[in-house]
Amino acid sequence: MKATRGEKLFYTINYVLLALIALTCILPFIHIIALSLSDRSSVDSGHVFFWPIGLQFTAYKIFFIASPAFNAFKNSIFITVVGVVLSLLGTILAAYPLSRSYLFARRYLVLGMVFTMLFAGGLIPTYLVVKNMHLIDSYWSLWLTGFISTYNMLLMKSYFENIPYEVQEAARIDGCSDTALLIRVILPLSLPMLATLALFYGINYWNAFMSVLMYINKSDMMNLTVVVQAMLQKNDLLNSPSLNTEEQAAVATEMVKAVGVVVMVVPMLVIYPFLQKYFVKGVMLGSVKG
Repeated sequence: MKATRGEKLFYTINYVLLALIALTCILPFIHIIALSLSDRSSVDSGHVFFWPIGLQFTAYKIFFIASPAFNAFKNSIFITVVGVVLSLLGTILAAYPLSRSYLFARRYLVLGMVFTMLFAGGLIPTYLVVKNMHLIDSYWSLWLTGFISTYNMLLMKSYFENIPYEVQEAARIDGCSDTALLIRVILPLSLPMLATLALFYGINYWNAFMSVLMYINKSDMMNLTVVVQAMLQKNDLLNSPSLNTEEQAAVATEMVKAVGVVVMVVPMLVIYPFLQKYFVKGVMLGSVKG
C-alpha cells in the first residue's frame, strides 16, 4: 500500500531526528580519534576536528610506554573473559531449573530473586563481606559480586521457557536426562540469548570501575578503566623518564588522554558487530514471558 503524504512526512522527520541523535553520539568519538592521531602543532592550534592532521601514532606509543596501560589492558581482558564465562555459567545454572514447571516452590524462588533487584545489601555491608572472605586484592571480589544479574537470569529463564516443548519431549523420549537436555538441546538453541548476555556481562566487567577501586589496592592489578581515569586526572604522563625529549615534544597531554579513551572504547566496538545479529533476537525472545 502506498504511503500517504502524512506518513512520508512522519518517516522523514523520524529519520532526520534519528540521524541527528546518531551524529551527537558518533562525532565526539570521531573527534577523539582524530586528536589521538594528529600532530601536536595541529592539536595545540585547535585545527583538528573530525579528520587527523599530520597523521602519527606517537601518542599511542607513549600511552603504552609511559603508563601501566599495557598491563592494565591485559588485566581488563583477563577480568572480562573469566568474568563472562563464570557469569554465563551461573546464569544458566540458575535459569534452567527455574524454567522447569515441575520445580518445587519455583514461584517463591523467582520472587526471592526479583526481591534482590529492588533491595540490595548496600555498599558497606558488601565491602565487609568481601573483606571478611579475604578477597581484597583478588579478582574473585569482582567476579563474585557481579556473578549473576537477576535481570539477565530472568531473560534467560524466559528464553528457555519459549523453546518448543515438543523438541524437549523428543529429547526425553530419546533418553536425555536434564543435564543432557540442557547441554545437547537447550544451549545450542539458545545461542542468541547466550551471545546477548555475554555482551551484557562483557560490558559490565570491561567497564568495572567502582568495584576495582573498592576491592583492588595493588597497582599492578588495576584494570584499564581505572588507569585511564587516573591518567585523565593527571597531567604528568609526559614527564616519564622512559620518554626522550623528542617524544615529549611531539605529543600533547590531550593527545595521550584521547588515546586512553580510544583504547577503552574500541574493544567493545570491535566485538559488538559479531554479536549484533543475535542481540535483538535474544532480548526480544527472552522478554516475551515472565
